[in-house]
Amino acid sequence: YAEVETRIEALRELLLEKLLETPSTLHDQKRYIRYLSDLHAPGDPAWQCIGAQHQWILQLMHNCKESYVKEQKGKELFVPMLELEPDARPSAVGHLGQSASLQRGSSCQAAREDAWRYKAPQQVVFVDKLTQLVVSQLPNFWKLWISYVNGSLFSETAEKSGQMERSKKNARQRQNDFKKMIQEVMHSLVKLIRGALLPFSLREGEARLYGGWEMKAELSGHWLTHVIQTVRLSSESLTALEIPNDMLQIIQDLILDLRVRCILVTLQHTAEDIKRLAEKEDWVVDNEGLTSLVAQFEQCLSHALQALKPVLDCRAGEPSVFQQQRTQEEVCQLSIGIMQVFIDCLEQLSTKPDGDIDTAHLAGDVSSPDLFGSIHEDSILSAEQRLLIALSNCRYLERHSFLNIAEQLEKHGFQGVDKITQVSMESLKELDQRLFEMYIELKADPIVGSLEPGIYAGYFDWRDCLLPAGVRNYLKEALVNIIAVHAEVFSISKELVPRVLARVVEAVAEELSRLMQCVSSFSRHGALQARLEICALRDTVAMYLTPESSSSFKQALEALPQLSSGTDKKLLEELLNKFKSSMHLQLTCFQAPSSALLKT
Repeated sequence: YAEVETRIEALRELLLEKLLETPSTLHDQKRYIRYLSDLHAPGDPAWQCIGAQHQWILQLMHNCKESYVKEQKGKELFVPMLELEPDARPSAVGHLGQSASLQRGSSCQAAREDAWRYKAPQQVVFVDKLTQLVVSQLPNFWKLWISYVNGSLFSETAEKSGQMERSKKNARQRQNDFKKMIQEVMHSLVKLIRGALLPFSLREGEARLYGGWEMKAELSGHWLTHVIQTVRLSSESLTALEIPNDMLQIIQDLILDLRVRCILVTLQHTAEDIKRLAEKEDWVVDNEGLTSLVAQFEQCLSHALQALKPVLDCRAGEPSVFQQQRTQEEVCQLSIGIMQVFIDCLEQLSTKPDGDIDTAHLAGDVSSPDLFGSIHEDSILSAEQRLLIALSNCRYLERHSFLNIAEQLEKHGFQGVDKITQVSMESLKELDQRLFEMYIELKADPIVGSLEPGIYAGYFDWRDCLLPAGVRNYLKEALVNIIAVHAEVFSISKELVPRVLARVVEAVAEELSRLMQCVSSFSRHGALQARLEICALRDTVAMYLTPESSSSFKQALEALPQLSSGTDKKLLEELLNKFKSSMHLQLTCFQAPSSALLKT
């Protein structure tokens, strides 16, 4: 009898050893547990098996991390991946879903048959492998527990026995212990992924245990999106096991953090891409006065938002990525930053030294008055032309691009879009005004500066001059210079002409008014000459008069003695008509299109 007992004990030990071996199938585990049950093995071999499986899964996870960290420090890995249809399951997760028999038809589409190889960051490969490992091992672990709870581990027919009843009682007592095991696996899974992708979210002690990766550069939004898809599908597979949601909440928290990080990283990289757009400016101006830079800016931002769509969209049970106030503020600031980067890009390009820009390709317009030689003949853009192109781009941004972008941001669920638009518009208008003032200074100052020397050329004296014979050359030269400004602006952007011409006229009218008010006295002929020239200028630029320039012309005329005789008035009218007739061709640019057409 003693020998029989010894042999039975040896068999028990052998069976227990076999039971605790890993890896092992659920079928073998059940078989060994039933043998041990039949042999009335002491203790609770089934629970020991569950504990061994738990430790084995944890060890597999950490070994997986260590091998990939070592691989990363040694050499880069080429990993075969599948080109995916939109919303398709990543290949690794697709495979693990099938192996666990948990794949749900609606959760993914079939990957394309033809695979192609490309280099994936080691952390991404690791997350694919880690999730594959967990989702392939956890189903058997969970089924082992369910079999333990319902007693089917001990009998295929689930017949009642004292052993089965004791097992069920043990299972009820150990529910909390098993829950802790599942939670430990979930925590390890999440912390290992955080260690690879979000190391800053771990405490110092955890970082040493779960991290160890070389962070040469943060993953791009593209790879983070892939990881999010992988973790989401893993979560779906685990949910299908009917693991309670409270045990899986930690995975949902990870997904949310990854989504937030992906958005922030994508916006940061988008800002960097937009900053580099300055290098691509070719200065080719279309018929609306725009270069391709504006379209490239819109396209760059549009592509970024489109790439973020799977991340921004909420899966079942997922909260909005913007639920936290801090996230809203960070995204808002990054969005404003993107707009500001492009505004800075425009300013940088518009104020480059002449030598930094080699060629210019301006789209000529056959209707453009080009009185002083084609501005397109010179392959070097002038500072004035660059300012005009920048002003034209600014105008389009304000009226179209920023509003289109705001609409896209709202469509994708961004918060604080009004603030983003308002701050960006204010910054854009400030740049626009600075560039405009620079252009006006370059163009108006020389014209204004030429008036006084021109008026007093040849020792001209308002108190001692001949009867007027016509408008003097200084005013004609000033008008020709204003026409040159018109031609330059018109050749780049017709829309900018009224704004620029109105401001140039204001500057000239203000200077003319100042000069008239500085004259101590006029002779009869001098007063007539002054009135002729003031009226000639005012009537010529009437289309571009503003309240400010009208006021300046009025003040200039009020500084003159009134015409006392009908003869002087008649002479004034004749000389004005003579001036308009002799310079009819040159002055057509100052007329409304319809009236100019009628007179040609």
